[in-house]
Amino acid sequence: MKKIITYGTFDLLHWGHIRLLERAKQLGDHLTVAISTDEFNLIKHKEAYHSYEHRKYILEAIKYVDEVIPENDWEQKVKDVANRDIDIFVMGDDWKGKFDFLNEQCEVVYLDRTEGISTSMIKDDLMK
Repeated sequence: MKKIITYGTFDLLHWGHIRLLERAKQLGDHLTVAISTDEFNLIKHKEAYHSYEHRKYILEAIKYVDEVIPENDWEQKVKDVANRDIDIFVMGDDWKGKFDFLNEQCEVVYLDRTEGISTSMIKDDLMK
C-alpha cells in the first residue's frame, strides 16, 4: 500500500483544496491529512475561522481523505513520515523546495496550485 501525507490549515475549504486532495490521493492508496491545531496556528500567527475540530470534521467527510491527524509543531513532519511509513509527502507548489530535506525519507511532490482560488483571495473578497 502506498501512503501519502499532506499538511495544511484547510480553513474556508474551497475547490482548490479539494483538487489538491484529489490529486494527492491519485498518487497512492491511503491519504493522511495533517491539519494545524488551533494552538499551532497561534504559534504561526495564523487565525482560522473554523476550529480544529470543525476543520477535522469537514475533511473527514471528503472521499479522498482516509485519515485526519493534528499538526502540533514544525518538527512533526519528519516524525510523521517515519512513524507512519509514508511513501509520498505532498504540498502545494507555493512551498516548493521547503521540504526537500524529506527526500531522504520519502518522495516529495509539490502540486501546482489551482488558478483563480485561494483562502487569501476569499478573505480579501469578503473584506471588500
